[in-house]
Amino acid sequence: MAFLGNPSATNEILNKYNLSAQKRYGQNFLIDSNVLRKIVESAGVGKEDTVLEIGPGIGTLTQYLCEAAGNVICIEIDRQMIPVLEDTLSEYDNVRIINEDVLKVDIEQLLKENGAKSVKVVANLPYYITTPIIMELLEKDAPIESITVMIQKEVAQRMQTGPGSKDYGALSLAVAFYSRAEVMMTVSPNCFIPRPNVDSAVIRMDRLKEPPVEVRDKAFMFKIIKGAFEQRRKTLTNALSNSVSFKTDKEKVAEALQKMGKNVNIRGEELTLSEFALLSDILGQ
Repeated sequence: MAFLGNPSATNEILNKYNLSAQKRYGQNFLIDSNVLRKIVESAGVGKEDTVLEIGPGIGTLTQYLCEAAGNVICIEIDRQMIPVLEDTLSEYDNVRIINEDVLKVDIEQLLKENGAKSVKVVANLPYYITTPIIMELLEKDAPIESITVMIQKEVAQRMQTGPGSKDYGALSLAVAFYSRAEVMMTVSPNCFIPRPNVDSAVIRMDRLKEPPVEVRDKAFMFKIIKGAFEQRRKTLTNALSNSVSFKTDKEKVAEALQKMGKNVNIRGEELTLSEFALLSDILGQ
């Protein structure tokens, strides 16, 4: 089986199986072997590693991962891709293909079944579901060492932004709480078929052993964070008292902000991670 990281081999497989990219799954197929090699290098994959790939599609990146890693587990939601993957990955005996929605998979259990103590996640993620997948991976207590993903460039920038920016939000705070993130490279639309309308970026998040801030109840803190950004234009007191994620009295939030020495009309985007942790501890008492 030839490597798929080029236009002719990719088109050959798509024609063989009468496939086209599925919009509902956000499929764009990578056709640049240099980018594929760099993704594997960026993830630091070696023979001692088990890799979890999300959304392998026709198996383009999977082939490169199988060459580099000890074991690869790929989770593909699109049933029609399973026979394609069985074909394109037929030369590898270190890969397991699972037809499932990654948001419904127990990663810890999956690793136990495969005799792996920890995993590196590597993926070319569909743009439409990037944030839910990353939040799920970060918030799960599964033994994930690192997450290296190709995503929309502007989402990668949002993940690294700080307070006061219009892009700052729950995703940036979750990334900062759970990991050390670095954008490894940007990728042009020309590297895909079909071509997306935007630039992409590869970002690597190394899981932190200890969070950078202390908080009594991190799940409670993230409820507050999600509530704070559900209605960005509102003040924090209004956003939290009207939130679906987090219901509380306006007065309690105002009192907590006063204890912190903050203006009661402050918006969520003005608080740092450590200030959200403090707010959580006060409101949780």
